[in-house]
Amino acid sequence: MKAELVKTFRFEAAHSLPRVPEGHKCHRVHGHNYRIDIHIAGEVDAEAGWVMDFGELNRIVEPLLDELDHRYLNDIEGLENATSELLAKWLWDRISPKLPQLSAIGVWESDTSRCVYRGQ
Repeated sequence: MKAELVKTFRFEAAHSLPRVPEGHKCHRVHGHNYRIDIHIAGEVDAEAGWVMDFGELNRIVEPLLDELDHRYLNDIEGLENATSELLAKWLWDRISPKLPQLSAIGVWESDTSRCVYRGQ
């Protein structure tokens, strides 16, 4: 049996988009209440009855979110142009080596706007 788990995490941070035109509202510093969806896909372990323990997922993801929470994302190496797309890839590059079942990362900037990244 195969299944996909989705665990949602939250953090708050500020950023700006320095590569958009100067008059664009996102060129200015602003913040988001980010929501991050981590998708794990794989076989359900016959003994445990799950694809993965959510607690293990927390141990992998939460230290990364601590690096982002209440920060100015543009100051973080690799996020100098902190778009949702680049933030999703930044997370993927750090999570996927520890989590081979990673199938997607969703980055929500608002309740209506998100990016879904599925790796290269």
